[in-house]
Amino acid sequence: MFEALVLKQENKQTISHIEQLDESQLPNGEVLVAVDYSSLNYKDGLAITGKGKIIRHFPMVPGVDLVGRVLASDDVRYQAGDAVVLTGWGVGENHWGGMAQKARLKADWLVPLCEKLTPKQSMMVGTAGLTAMLCVQALLDAGVQPGNGPVLVTGASGGVGSVAVTLLAQLGFEVAAVTGRVEQNESLLKTLGASQIIERSSMEEPPRPLEKQCWAGAIDTVGSQVLAKVLSQMNYGGTVAACGLAGGFDLPTTVMPFILRNVCLQGIDSVSCPREKRIAAWEQLASLLPASYFEQACNEITLNETPDFAEKIINGQVSGRTVIKL
Repeated sequence: MFEALVLKQENKQTISHIEQLDESQLPNGEVLVAVDYSSLNYKDGLAITGKGKIIRHFPMVPGVDLVGRVLASDDVRYQAGDAVVLTGWGVGENHWGGMAQKARLKADWLVPLCEKLTPKQSMMVGTAGLTAMLCVQALLDAGVQPGNGPVLVTGASGGVGSVAVTLLAQLGFEVAAVTGRVEQNESLLKTLGASQIIERSSMEEPPRPLEKQCWAGAIDTVGSQVLAKVLSQMNYGGTVAACGLAGGFDLPTTVMPFILRNVCLQGIDSVSCPREKRIAAWEQLASLLPASYFEQACNEITLNETPDFAEKIINGQVSGRTVIKL
């Protein structure tokens, strides 16, 4: 028997309970994993609270991330005792996820834990960090360089944003960080490497089709009005890596940034990212993230505390990453 956070629907309301489960209740998969840590992402918060239509089939164990050790494997790539990480692939949405002491998963979804990271550190990175690394790589691939000008990060105090700020600063970029809680987060963001802090409300004002050119590149986790504002302020030839929709999935903009300033809008997906690209991104993360990131940017909670923190994360009351110790 093992503990798990289980989501069920009662009278069209999502209800969460800590339950004792048996291995026989786990879904199909080639690899059985003893979970050390999971993490709490914004999407997890929407799923647990029921405030987003994330989960279609109940009961469900949430948790889009996990790290642990293999207990049993029917796949030759993994042996008992191997340390493995999972992010994405619809786990925690369509397949029972990481907020349990055990998980049974498809082997193709797993990657080896990078030797430079501890299990806890890997979840301090998690889906958010992997997504941030893919965003940074997209800017580099587009030719954005530190000498081109500052790079903007929206939602900078969140999971993706805090890792993105750190990675960009480590690469030598001047980083401008957008947050809705300047007083609360300014010190943390400057510690992570931001040189300029911008109040989110200034980015939520309806933009003109083209505004003053400010940014060589940008990583947007918000979408909607904020992304439209970012696009209107991009330098000629700049690139925006868009990976989130915390502010909405609409995009009230015009074609003018694209056809008059040659701006590129690059979508970033980490859910179905190919295995080899994942492994390379994890290696880059382990090499770039400084010790200060792991010292500053994490909350550790228990499974019992998770529902309360799920409410907090969707209300914008959680900064940095939150890991769940199983």
